[in-house]
Amino acid sequence: MIVETLRVFVAVAEQSNFSRAAEMLNLSQPGVSLHIRNLENEFGTKLMHRSPKQVKLTEAGELLYKRAKAILASYEAAKFDIQRLQDTVTGSLLIGASFTIGEYIVPRLFADFAEQYPQVEMSLTIGNTEEIIRAIRENRMDIGLVEGRVPTTDLLVTPFMRDELIIVAAAGHPLTRLPNTEPEFLHHQTWILRENGSGTRAFSDQFINENELHVKRSYVFNSGQGVKEAVAAGLGIALLSRRVAQRDLEAGYLIEIPLNDIHLERNFSWIRMKDSITTMAIDVFTQKLQGISRK
Repeated sequence: MIVETLRVFVAVAEQSNFSRAAEMLNLSQPGVSLHIRNLENEFGTKLMHRSPKQVKLTEAGELLYKRAKAILASYEAAKFDIQRLQDTVTGSLLIGASFTIGEYIVPRLFADFAEQYPQVEMSLTIGNTEEIIRAIRENRMDIGLVEGRVPTTDLLVTPFMRDELIIVAAAGHPLTRLPNTEPEFLHHQTWILRENGSGTRAFSDQFINENELHVKRSYVFNSGQGVKEAVAAGLGIALLSRRVAQRDLEAGYLIEIPLNDIHLERNFSWIRMKDSITTMAIDVFTQKLQGISRK
């Protein structure tokens, strides 16, 4: 179908690379090249300048790219309207989620959604908040579920859940012996942090800076599980979502360090590009997210 060929063309144009486009579309690179070659044969002109490192559109390619985007938008809109007529939710959902949400919220959400809408194909990609935002901007995902602050210049950002953050340490850490903790008691501590780009890292940095805490030393891990294991081993303290730490708190591997009169919270939000085309599957999924926010 010409729509698939145009979709391949748009992906190559936006990625400026055949290999990345092939990976994004789950196609082989020769398959992507064949689609582009067929288009160029059909129009009788070169659409792309190819080099080992980059692909650049010709003048004809720029013109086709603009028209192809409009055609694909019309096609998706038609699919959406037809699905509404049939009153059946089908299609696919490409969801991206930051680690906390992807590992602790989405699995149950997916299970509930799959039971209600078994004809929708769903996939989940987990990354840090910056990676998910980048994927949404590159049209590699339909919806992103992220934590913390998100730029709103080109994105629709809709909060759907509040998340509590707590400071944790290993059993036996000196801070766990205090009945209550003031922020100044956190000076000269070793901190276990997430990597740059993580929503939890951004929140931790903000907390440390706002309270002007002197950090004795820090260690960086790129997953919540790694942070938990490091804290449980006595390497240092960390700021984590209560959802991430809950089972380890109950098992006694981690101990919460309560802060006097301070309650730390952030938003979980779903994001989409402002000009993106919606589908019935996307609509019902975001309705479920809105249902979570009302609970």
